[in-house]
Amino acid sequence: MTEISKSRVFTAKSSPMMAELQEQELEQQLGLFQVFRKLYEHHTSLLDEILQLENLDQRSLTGVKSHYVEGVVDASKVYVVTNLCENKTQRLQQPQGIWTIGRDGNSGICIADKYLSDRHAAIQYIEDQGFYLFDFNSANGSFVNGEPVYQPIKLKDGDRIRLGTITFDFFVNHLCRTLPTVAIELLMQLVPRMDSNSVKILNSQHEQQKHRTQNLNDSLEAARESGLIEEMGHEHSSFSAEEKSDILDRLFSKQKL
Repeated sequence: MTEISKSRVFTAKSSPMMAELQEQELEQQLGLFQVFRKLYEHHTSLLDEILQLENLDQRSLTGVKSHYVEGVVDASKVYVVTNLCENKTQRLQQPQGIWTIGRDGNSGICIADKYLSDRHAAIQYIEDQGFYLFDFNSANGSFVNGEPVYQPIKLKDGDRIRLGTITFDFFVNHLCRTLPTVAIELLMQLVPRMDSNSVKILNSQHEQQKHRTQNLNDSLEAARESGLIEEMGHEHSSFSAEEKSDILDRLFSKQKL
């Protein structure tokens, strides 16, 4: 069989398959067209904004500020930190643990967005349970990770929330750690403008503090050896600041005598 006859056989066998693939692709395009048509009929302005974002230069989006809400549980205090209000990071405290979100000026988190309802949604903290998102039957709905909110839903760290066309991340903070002090060598590197005199002053203050602590310990030891502590009726080595001052005063008075 020649090469020409082989190619004709292959074309004849593959043509039904190609026709089927083309038909499936046309059906997908038609379905997509119908979706966009319905979207344009019901949300014309929203589709226009999407098309405008599509036409923007990607470099112009580098300055876009991401929005977030962080729920903080700090001992007996509960508050949220967010930059949704006027694009300024703020700490918002609410005695009832309810932060309303909407276009109304009386909302705890007021956002001037035409796709938000006046009273759109709320974030509530329930003790020993966590933070929950409520939707007040808003016109454009509330969504968590792409799923619509029909009833109160508990929020997790890293959830993506959309209210109307406003999208922000939600974080939960339950932990607080106290970090160790920074070594003097690193402090010298963090403050490059510090001259040699400033470093000497910093070291001098550190040495003075150590010297005062050593003197106080030596004085207390001398007081113990002199029997002054026993005279005051203490059997333990823990004293308040006033007691230590009184011991030193009496010790110095004995030394002068």
